[in-house]
Amino acid sequence: MSEKNNEPNRKHKLIEYANGPSLEEINGTIEVPKNMSFWKTLFAYSGPGALVAVGYMDPGNWSTSITGGQNFQYMLMSVILISSLIAMLLQYMAAKLGIVSQMDLAQAIRARTSKSLGIVLWILTEFAIMATDIAEVIGAAIALYLLFGIPLIIAVFITVFDVLVLLLLTKIGFRKIEAIVVCLILVILFVFVYQVALSNPDWGGVIRGLVPTAETFSTSKSVAGMTPLSGSLGIIGATVMPHNLYLHSAISQTRKIDHSDEEDVARTVKFAAWDSNIQLSFAFVVNSLLLIMGVAVFKSGAVKDPSFFGLYEALSNTSMLSNGILISVAKSGALSALFAIALLASGQNSTITGTLTGQVIMEGFVHMRMPLWLRRLVTRLISVIPVLICVMLTSGKSAIDEHTALNNLMNNSQVFLAFALPFSMLPLLMMTDSAVEMGKRFKNSLWVKGLGWLSVIGLTVLNMIGLPDAVLGFFGDNPTAAQTDLSKVIAYVLIVAILALLAWTIYDLRRGNKRVAEQQLAAAAKEGTK
Repeated sequence: MSEKNNEPNRKHKLIEYANGPSLEEINGTIEVPKNMSFWKTLFAYSGPGALVAVGYMDPGNWSTSITGGQNFQYMLMSVILISSLIAMLLQYMAAKLGIVSQMDLAQAIRARTSKSLGIVLWILTEFAIMATDIAEVIGAAIALYLLFGIPLIIAVFITVFDVLVLLLLTKIGFRKIEAIVVCLILVILFVFVYQVALSNPDWGGVIRGLVPTAETFSTSKSVAGMTPLSGSLGIIGATVMPHNLYLHSAISQTRKIDHSDEEDVARTVKFAAWDSNIQLSFAFVVNSLLLIMGVAVFKSGAVKDPSFFGLYEALSNTSMLSNGILISVAKSGALSALFAIALLASGQNSTITGTLTGQVIMEGFVHMRMPLWLRRLVTRLISVIPVLICVMLTSGKSAIDEHTALNNLMNNSQVFLAFALPFSMLPLLMMTDSAVEMGKRFKNSLWVKGLGWLSVIGLTVLNMIGLPDAVLGFFGDNPTAAQTDLSKVIAYVLIVAILALLAWTIYDLRRGNKRVAEQQLAAAAKEGTK
């Protein structure tokens, strides 16, 4: 009997060696019939884009967008638009890499770099996923507290049990998981469309805000301690996240493809791009609605507490709302309740995608596999620790102190995202630029290559510029002069470390690419002598 037939009888260990296809359980499992109409074909390919879009509208985005609207009206709409367009470009390249090379981004990096660099990048990316998970823990726990009055410490522990939801989802099939994620996105979209519609915003101002100006990235104007530049960096940092690139390069391979047929590969790349761009357009709408909420739903400058607690309170406080219709609905408690429901939906969506991404990077970088439920349990328990410490340290203080501490923890956790982002963007761009990796037909076109480098360099520089302020955030709202100086030293050390690690990554990738090119030439020469 073949090894394949013996597979069901093999005993599985909790941690196993893995060096097979990306997300092997679902890789190539979804049939896509040929010769259908455009819309039916698009529907068959739709789904992976929704799982990716979730990361662009998770709880980490909410306070940055709403606070940006409160402080600068519609000025930062252009930043949301630019971030979304960059996201579309990067996610297109990530999906294309997975479809054409049959490797996810982690596998591709590991195949072209040394083992030691692979371990370093794996640890770095794990920290980034845990940082994202902290925002999800805080968001879900606060939503449970606001909706059901569950004490925060208990609510934090309850978030650990979302692993049971994940266990259920793994039994129903990937196509149904995609459908559930889309439904949760629609819940979030409905909540914010409803609240913004009631507020009757200045749509002319919204459209004008989509055009960037010199003032958009200014440091001269400061409102409530935020400049347009720091507000822009906050939105960009919360929008473009490294784990989404790993995820998309893996789940783009769930559709069954005949890789010997170049036209079938090209069709899959085309519809994966359509799916991704449509879903990310929804994410753009959600983030825009959050900023519009900050301008139109609340009175200008009314929201002093940008935490989830403060926003919930503001939506039920009639003195903070901008018009009579909102006030009448707020009296029923509907506005604040819908906000908490959307927050809970956002956290659950991120649970699904975060766990899948964790498996992708673990298998890709260090060739280790563990069951999804165990993977989720370990990362969630680790992420819960700082949240629990934060809640316990502020339990004897005022509610405002507790809320501020949790909000600061969520914002500070995003530092790891700024640190990790270049190490997913740069390899992605280098590999999709290469004919060795992608073939002549599928390597990036000249305009994609140009925009890609502009985006990667621009985002990396902006993240480096924002790093000193991000580090300073760890010292609280009123840092001393000594703490300010120390934060700058730490930030500059981190920047040097990032640049050194980037140089190592580029060197290893170029060397690996050259090695593969030589192997291909040798194989072609050998074939020619036959």
